[in-house]
Amino acid sequence: MIEKIMIKNYRAYQDFTLEFNDGMNIIVGDNDIGKSTLLEAVNLALTSKLNGRPFAFELSPYLFNSIATEEYLAKLIAGEKPTPPEIVIDLFFKENGETGLLKGSNNLTGNDAVGVRIKASMSSDYTVEYENFISEPAKIKLVPAEYYSVEWLGFSGNGITMKSLPSSPSFIDASAIKLQSGADYHLQSIIKEHLDPKERVELSRTYRNTREEFADHDSVKAINVKLGGSQGDVSDRSLSLAIDISQRYTWESSLVAHLDGMPFQYVGNGEQNTLKILLALNRRAEDSNVILIEEPENHLSFSTLNMLVAKIAKKCIDKQVLISTHSSYVLNKLGMDSLILLTRTTGIRIGQVPNETQDYFMKLSGYDTLRLVLAKKVILVEGPSDELIVQRAYMDAHAGRLPIDDGVDVINVRGLSFKRFLDIAKLLKKPSRVVTDNDGKPDGAVEATYSEYTTEPMIEIHVGKDPLYKTLEPQILHSSNRETLNRILGTTHATDELLVEHMKNKNNKTTVALRIFESAETITMPEYIVDAIA
Repeated sequence: MIEKIMIKNYRAYQDFTLEFNDGMNIIVGDNDIGKSTLLEAVNLALTSKLNGRPFAFELSPYLFNSIATEEYLAKLIAGEKPTPPEIVIDLFFKENGETGLLKGSNNLTGNDAVGVRIKASMSSDYTVEYENFISEPAKIKLVPAEYYSVEWLGFSGNGITMKSLPSSPSFIDASAIKLQSGADYHLQSIIKEHLDPKERVELSRTYRNTREEFADHDSVKAINVKLGGSQGDVSDRSLSLAIDISQRYTWESSLVAHLDGMPFQYVGNGEQNTLKILLALNRRAEDSNVILIEEPENHLSFSTLNMLVAKIAKKCIDKQVLISTHSSYVLNKLGMDSLILLTRTTGIRIGQVPNETQDYFMKLSGYDTLRLVLAKKVILVEGPSDELIVQRAYMDAHAGRLPIDDGVDVINVRGLSFKRFLDIAKLLKKPSRVVTDNDGKPDGAVEATYSEYTTEPMIEIHVGKDPLYKTLEPQILHSSNRETLNRILGTTHATDELLVEHMKNKNNKTTVALRIFESAETITMPEYIVDAIA
């Protein structure tokens, strides 16, 4: 199993270190933070290949970290002769009896460890050419990758092959798997499992008969007569059309998979992605102990994703799995204890949240766990009405900007589940505000129930102070006035009691909040909400 990865100057990562779980690793992070790059780097270090080709053939100036490139160019302009930046990816393995040849200090830590590295660095073979290259630094815009060489070594310093490694990877990206290849393998698996040699021979004979019948068809004969008449124009031989049976089992690659009678390439993207991922798992997982899966949720409905995630979990038992995802469903079902939130330098784990919180999110998979994980700041509210009012209060205080425009996510936790979300916020040091009702409790009573969280300076609880105004609606009326609210809501209630009753009616609550949210007229918001968005 892979214990750790260290990356230097590869794509988004200038100096990156991450430790892995033995089993499931769910990789999440903002766009362009490097989720795909991390999976790519693991696969690259285990295979020495990028995009299916040797790394040396794919090496490009654009694979070098942009900051490292800028620092290198700045030193050249300053008249220095800096060493060109190197790309290094080190994978550290658990030590066992089969890893002795990979042990050494040839790694970024400099300590004795078991592992493998792939390294792209300036080659001494091009010293003269490089000196000429840097003689006019003002013209240099990129790292001179053409002067680099690539080494694939154990930490011992010895060159390696795939047979040297204790871990073999399977990189599964549904968007990159060719449909025909996957279909071919599926058919071959069926044939292998269900057909005996006599049946295979029978299929081959039938296919040959089909070929002969095709050539004997009158329309094909006429076409071949016409093509044969061109003899001498392009070749001295006679040109004709026929079905290729030059291979022993040509029919295996010629048959096309159908789903409910529909050719595979014509079914929806969701069905295609699901089948491709599962076919790839069937084909590769048995022979691989490191499974890399890129965003399995693409194009999938909730029910299809449910099936796919369950099968991934089942097929990858006893494997080390790295999955990149934007889906809270994938995260919740495969386990929050496996979540790794990427930064530019490392990954933050939230597996330390209480077991009951992990169980909570696994059972209620609709919760948008990743919204809290990925937001810059969060405001937690207990219903859709609160969500609309808080967003309007934010817009009033920030010149019409929605919270999300500033990276502030207002999350409706659909009930009093604040503590579950605060378990995550506390671990991630996420700036968080809870906006909730006092439910008639005296000042300070509600805040006291969250005392284990408010010891963290980034977490605050905001509650209406006066217990006479138990919920959102009376708080709004108390801070504003009946005349303004009647105008906004299009009502004519003569007393505060009647207006509050109208606002609190379960059939009106969300409509009332929506009208306030959309109104051209501004109301005075309750103080505790203003404090929360401040």
